[in-house]
Amino acid sequence: MNKLVAYKMDGLGNDFIIFDKRKKSVSLTKEQIIKISDRNSIGCDQVIFIEKDENSNAFLKFYNSDGGEISACGNGSRCVAYLLMKENNNKKISLGTKVGILQAELNDKNLVSINMGEPNFEWNKIPLSKKMDTQNLKIKINGIDGKEARGGFSLSIGNPHVIFFVEDFNQFNLKEIGPKIENYSYFPEKCNVTLASIKNKNHVKVKVWERGVGLTKACGTAACATAVSGAVLKLSERCVDIEFVEGLLNIDWKKDNNIYMTGKVSEVKKITVNI
Repeated sequence: MNKLVAYKMDGLGNDFIIFDKRKKSVSLTKEQIIKISDRNSIGCDQVIFIEKDENSNAFLKFYNSDGGEISACGNGSRCVAYLLMKENNNKKISLGTKVGILQAELNDKNLVSINMGEPNFEWNKIPLSKKMDTQNLKIKINGIDGKEARGGFSLSIGNPHVIFFVEDFNQFNLKEIGPKIENYSYFPEKCNVTLASIKNKNHVKVKVWERGVGLTKACGTAACATAVSGAVLKLSERCVDIEFVEGLLNIDWKKDNNIYMTGKVSEVKKITVNI
């Protein structure tokens, strides 16, 4: 049995096991990633690998708890940014990902801010299975009281999302709705599913079903997707607090089209993983 050094961190309860491959090679199979992610084992939403990169401070690879690789992970990127900033005694860092280089910084309130890049609304880039109105996919979801809601705003934040704006997300069973929408025929690469309830123009409460993970306490790219779709639909401002179970992420979709995400991350916990 191999003993591997790793780090455990979370952003608002959205948790990660992080392996640093810059000095020592680490290779895990899909089955091993699934085992590590299992809540009966160590447990996490995503496994992240830090690799050397010529164009940034480090390159990140993300894997969901089902073992599938994903291109973007907002809270995971913020966590690794914090880890590396502590390591380098620096307040700014750049991270390479499959969707480009992300710039992160630590502010005076010990919050980590990261530029998540630009949203993509093109149906074939999200991707959707065919050309349709991405602002209203007209997907039906049923509330626990039997009432029906119809909608779905779809976009990509490096990964596919669909947002349903509803009056009260507690009236919907996301554990039941999530897997159905994740695997809906419109989404060839599956999708992340968010139920969003507008508190006011500057505050939106959300519940997220994450592709390849399930119900999650928080999801950075879902927060970005909710803020952008809310702003496009004029339901919320371009700078808005997105509320999860364990706290807020501030999302600022700036006029230059870049999305800035700011919030807390946990301290770094060093662990040993037995594989």
